[in-house]
Amino acid sequence: MKTKIPWWHFSLLLVVLGSLLPLIWMLATAWKTPEQVFNASLNPWPYPATAANFAYVVGAIPLGRYILNTFIIAFIVTAAKLLTSILAAYGFTQFSFRGRETLFYLCLLSIFVPFTVTMMPNYLFMSRMGWLNTYTGVALPQMADALGIFLLRQSIRSIPPSLVEAARLDRVGHGRILGRVLLPAIKPSLIALGILFFINTWNEYFWPLLMINDKSMYTLPLALQMFTNLEGGTNWGAMMAAATLASLPPLVAYLLAQRYVMDTFVQSGLKG
Repeated sequence: MKTKIPWWHFSLLLVVLGSLLPLIWMLATAWKTPEQVFNASLNPWPYPATAANFAYVVGAIPLGRYILNTFIIAFIVTAAKLLTSILAAYGFTQFSFRGRETLFYLCLLSIFVPFTVTMMPNYLFMSRMGWLNTYTGVALPQMADALGIFLLRQSIRSIPPSLVEAARLDRVGHGRILGRVLLPAIKPSLIALGILFFINTWNEYFWPLLMINDKSMYTLPLALQMFTNLEGGTNWGAMMAAATLASLPPLVAYLLAQRYVMDTFVQSGLKG
């Protein structure tokens, strides 16, 4: 008996292929010569392939410096977001106070505030503090995340209350309850959030563009614009090679932790 494949499986396949198409095109263009990039042929695969674009990128820009800048900012923001999310989630689950739920939902509403609303106030504050072209100026406005608070709150609420109550009966303080009881139990969620925060910060373009005009402080997304030319002389092969190199660290990080990411989002919907 033949098994009938649901029609929506084909729809999902089309969505997946559509999502992969830009990635495939980037990888193919990175190995093409300038003549192959503008070839009218519909064949996306370069033949013969060349690594000249990657060699050009490595020699044309201080790639190591830009990788270091991007990593430092991503590490600072990821660590700060995890810390603030953990503390806020602990407060929303372990303390009872008037207006707790209202405050929590107001926190969630901040997700829907467009970046353009907070962009200029943040920029003016950083400018007056003298934090332009600094790691602090780029990282500080990104050090809290409402989605992280929500997901960790859901993870903590899924832990049996008896564990926390037993710790309190032993006169264990809040710091030890958080560090020895709750954090080990929500470790998968922390790993997943850490990966998502890191990838999001690594790929951030617009805010670093506002804060940084010193080329020595560029992040990798900003470095990509160095291969563009408004007069039409954009080196597309080199740009795609640089984009490929910039995509490798977050891609590897996600592949290593994708199971934790999926589990975290599934579990967050199981606990109301």
